[in-house]
Amino acid sequence: MFTVLPALRELLPRGGLARGSVVTVPDSGLLGLAVVAGASADGAWCAIAGIPETGLVAGAVLGLDLDRTLLVPDLGRPAAGQGGGAGWPQVVASLLDGCELVLVRPPARPSAQVRQRLEATLRRARGVLVVAGEWPAAQVRLRVTAQGWTGLGDGFGRLRACCAEVVADGRGEAALAKRRWLWLPAQDGTVAVADPAQIPFGIPGEEPDTSHGGLRAVSGG
Repeated sequence: MFTVLPALRELLPRGGLARGSVVTVPDSGLLGLAVVAGASADGAWCAIAGIPETGLVAGAVLGLDLDRTLLVPDLGRPAAGQGGGAGWPQVVASLLDGCELVLVRPPARPSAQVRQRLEATLRRARGVLVVAGEWPAAQVRLRVTAQGWTGLGDGFGRLRACCAEVVADGRGEAALAKRRWLWLPAQDGTVAVADPAQIPFGIPGEEPDTSHGGLRAVSGG
């Protein structure tokens, strides 16, 4: 079992990342980095592949150990008639053999055969594959279903922090969905549990609470 940041523990079965499991984060961003940051801070080797816009400074604030993180920005462009960089599964398999956690955005929708091959590698290596996208039958799926930024007034101000509702579900122990409000990020760049009484905007279906300088936006889940 790999350690996760304290803010994520209540969302995950047994409070961590099970070895040999696949976790999906469809809208990766900071949440994807947060998933691997706890284990990285504990000394695990990590890889980030196919996500060239990854914010390494933000990851370091979360605890990502940059000295133990491998970066593969480009997994290949789509090949004619193949629907994606043809060699990307082998790259990911190699990363799984060398790193304990791999955060990847596949350049194409993986076929059942590709998924089975990578899952076999994952089980043998006893790591964790975090997919920025969809992966049928993943053990855990984390989604941001609503979010809003603080710091903006009526045409003025600066974005300071984002409060987001994160839903976790999946298979087996993760079958029962769990919801938590998190600061993603908080004003200091970290990820923290949000006190419901301090959420600076209304729940879905309500008007925004502008008295706190909040701005809410809802994303489907």
